[in-house]
This record gives sequence, structure tokens and C-alpha cells, in this order.
Amino acid sequence: MAKHKITAAPSVRRLPSYLYIVQQAYKNNQEYISGTVIAQELKLEPIQVRKDLAITGIVGRPKKGYPTGELMNAINRFLGWDTTHKTVLIGAGNLGTALAGYQEFRLHGIDIAAAFDNDPGKIGTTIHGVLVHPLDTLEKQIKRTGAKIAILTVPSEHAQEAADRIVAAGISAIWNFTNRKLSVPDHVVVQKEDLTSGFALLSVMMRFDRDE
Repeated sequence: MAKHKITAAPSVRRLPSYLYIVQQAYKNNQEYISGTVIAQELKLEPIQVRKDLAITGIVGRPKKGYPTGELMNAINRFLGWDTTHKTVLIGAGNLGTALAGYQEFRLHGIDIAAAFDNDPGKIGTTIHGVLVHPLDTLEKQIKRTGAKIAILTVPSEHAQEAADRIVAAGISAIWNFTNRKLSVPDHVVVQKEDLTSGFALLSVMMRFDRDE
């Protein structure tokens, strides 16, 4: 297996959807929930749901299913959402500002401790309570906050340069929202989120749906 490649990646991507359904069941005072119910909600096969949940280490109970409280804890623990992750935001433009204000991040352990930008008009301001620092103070602020994750939202032409700087400053994981593929050392994890690819898929799905 290649370094940083997760063979269960599709399962990991489905777990947040499972968690949402289990949370709703828990709020409705359901003590147990079955894999079949989760599968029906998401239009999946029950066997797939059971395989996905197995990676969290939890085991269902015959004829009852999974204890909702234990299942929530197992998913959160597996995803690392029961731990606070100090994070820095690189790029305080429109996308960076929107991500800084996304409240779900805090529910899943992401604490954006500082933001950075080269625009003098943004430096010293706050975005959703996060202070924007000059990029040349990156290393100092990362040491101060103990951040290990960087959310990268700079213009794509500056993505590699920014990545080089944040890796040199001690960051070990980059959530890349640019459309540039980054070159980083082996010990640095990169997750690329290509919003244009997502829209491309949506657009094609719409076109094929109209043609049917």
C-alpha cells in the first residue's frame, strides 16, 4: 500500500452520512439502530453499511443492531472528531472567509487558530473571529498555536509556494482547496478538494438526466 493511501477511503467518506443518521436516532431516544435502516436512508446495501462500520471497531448485536450512543462514539473516535485539531487558514479571500465561518468544523474538532494573507488590507482584520496575520509570521504563529493542519485557499498560481512555506513551518497535513497538485515531502498528508470537478460531475449528471 502506498504511503498515505487509505484502502478504505470510500468507507471513510460514507461515515459522516452514517453519523448524521445515528445522531438523529439518538436524539429521538432510539437505543439501537440497524445497518438495514441506515442503508435504506442512504439507498445503500446493508452489507456495505456493515462493512463500513466494521472499520470503526464496533460490533452490532444480533436482532438489535448497534447501540446508538456507542456507534456515535465509535465513528467520532475513528474519524478523529473527538479531538481538537489546531488549524491555520492560508488565504483570507472569499473561500477562506466562508470556510472560517463554517460552524460544522468546530463540531468535528477543527479549531482555526489563525489565518494568513499577503494583502495589507486584510492583515490585522478578523474573519469570523479569526485574526489575519501576515504570511511572513507563519512559522511563529504555528509554533504559538501548535497547529498541524493547514487549509489552503490561496490563488492556484501561488499554491506550491504557499505549500512550501507551511511545510517548512512545521505543518504535517494540508487540506488543499486550490486546483494545483502539490509537491510535498512524504511525511506530509494532502487532501485535495477540487470544487470545479464536483461541479463538472453535477453538470454532466443534469445533462444526462434531461436527455433521458
